[in-house]
Amino acid sequence: MPRLLLFIPLLLFAVLAGFLWKGLSIDPRKLPSALIDKPFPEFSLTSLQQPERILTKQDFIGQPVLVNVWATWCPSCRQEHEQLLEIAQADEIPIIGLNYKDERDLALQWLQQLGNPYQFNIYDVDGMLGLDLGVYGAPETYLLDAQGIVRYRHVGVLTAQDWQELKLMIKKGWGSVKN
Repeated sequence: MPRLLLFIPLLLFAVLAGFLWKGLSIDPRKLPSALIDKPFPEFSLTSLQQPERILTKQDFIGQPVLVNVWATWCPSCRQEHEQLLEIAQADEIPIIGLNYKDERDLALQWLQQLGNPYQFNIYDVDGMLGLDLGVYGAPETYLLDAQGIVRYRHVGVLTAQDWQELKLMIKKGWGSVKN
């Protein structure tokens, strides 16, 4: 019996090493989302730029859109911003901003200094819409079809290569982008 007790630490080490190995093999940009093929959550929040304006899901139903979760406290969002500006300039798909757990004044300064790629910005100061979406952190980008169904979720910085892959998804599936 005492000899068997010597193998317990080895067994524990092997189990923990197995979990670590599995965790390291997961691509953090491909986190699962319970919302894929489900409607974007209902919400009623103010506009970042126009606090008196109430925005809802109905404000972007009718065409495919990207919903980009961003914040001024997010260094990766700054890195991604140039790509979003390029997408907006090409007028390929509307981008809706979801300003997540941020300060309104800082967010407005950010957009004034760096440019505004968004058709409008939902101001989610408490993060409740982010919670409904299952947001892990910013940036995250959701691709919605014209009916407001979530078709894809991208976690992390949206790169030019990521955008090309998303454009192909849009063209193949449920809508078209302008060329």
